[in-house]
Amino acid sequence: MTAILRTLPNGVRVVCDPMPGLETLALTVVAGRGAAYEDPARSGWSHLLEHMVFKGAGQRSARDIVEVIESEGGSINAATGYERTSFQVRALKGGLDLGMDVAADLVRRPTLDPADLTREKQVVAQEIAEAADAPDDYVFDLIQRASWGDHPVGRPILGTAETVEAASVEALGDWRAALYAADRLVVSATGAVEEVELMAAAERAFGDLPATPGAPVPEAAAFVGGPQAEARKLEQAHLVFMLPACGSRDQDYFALRIFAECLGGGMSSRLFQEAREKRGLAYNIDAYADTYADHGALGIYAGCAAGDAVETAKVCAGEIAKLVERIEPAELARAKAQLKAHMFMAREQPLSRAEQGAGQVLLFDRLYAPAELAAEVDAVTPADVARLGGRLLSGKAATAVLGAKSALKAGEAFDKALFQAA
Repeated sequence: MTAILRTLPNGVRVVCDPMPGLETLALTVVAGRGAAYEDPARSGWSHLLEHMVFKGAGQRSARDIVEVIESEGGSINAATGYERTSFQVRALKGGLDLGMDVAADLVRRPTLDPADLTREKQVVAQEIAEAADAPDDYVFDLIQRASWGDHPVGRPILGTAETVEAASVEALGDWRAALYAADRLVVSATGAVEEVELMAAAERAFGDLPATPGAPVPEAAAFVGGPQAEARKLEQAHLVFMLPACGSRDQDYFALRIFAECLGGGMSSRLFQEAREKRGLAYNIDAYADTYADHGALGIYAGCAAGDAVETAKVCAGEIAKLVERIEPAELARAKAQLKAHMFMAREQPLSRAEQGAGQVLLFDRLYAPAELAAEVDAVTPADVARLGGRLLSGKAATAVLGAKSALKAGEAFDKALFQAA
């Protein structure tokens, strides 16, 4: 069956994507704003707000919110990103109305009690501390800063203990209205759903939401580049390298995905074969596309012994340079097959499919059929990959290194090896 996109009079968009034969459904209510919309004083407020709405909403307490869903066999969760915030419900067939009512309460009618806020600030402060203590998390905070500088996407989604502590109930309520405004709200449901039922539930839950504009769209981040390095007594060095690329709306988006797949997307990738299989330098090493609506980057992560960090960095740079110079026909075909498989497998999971539909609407104001996306992947040529490679080498790299002092020169080694090779 074909997914359907409808728009309520106030601008809230609704995606209905039935999956015949399923006895369950997935519902996600996605606000197309997140941490990237925060000014420095509000850093971390979007994530804090996501926590707070679960403390009580509508006529339900924190316990009621989860019990009413779980008592019907469902589950409920939420996630805050840089460009969107999602409230997700999984339910048995017939659970749409309840799931929609609870999700609408979270988005529209959170209690925001001062005592709850005081406690939740402590919880989030511990979450921030935990992330700082986890090197394979913290190194990604370092690379965000190195890549995007003072732009909001250069700051951690969690914010800081100081900015979180500064939030008041009144200010957080104002931020909720700006963050979850109707102009960038998408209701997306997949699985055991029908259009008539979904539209009635969405209209009841969100049809009277005022059609007021929310927080303005921030400017696209400019890739800054540069080093970030911190010495810690760790058993392993954690390395992340990034190069400027393109966003999800760019003509080179699929070329970037192909490049990342060939470079470090699986066990047959260049980095896995060279750094791990041939040289034994790293147990974990991979490449990925880090994309936002209008900007993005190619990233590499490696975990290795401190004494191998510089050599690992040089291998990463060398493999990028070789791939920019030439992509082999067989690896291009393999990367296309892998990328299409990832997309199609995600569509077999109702929640992933619902999130994918909401994401397409927020980015392109339309839905894409799987065949269209597969055709975009198949259309990528060696010339497209070479053009993308030129963009990767158009500025200086961003590097982040966390580990023993002997590893800290890995960022400089990567930058020097790559741009000398280029």
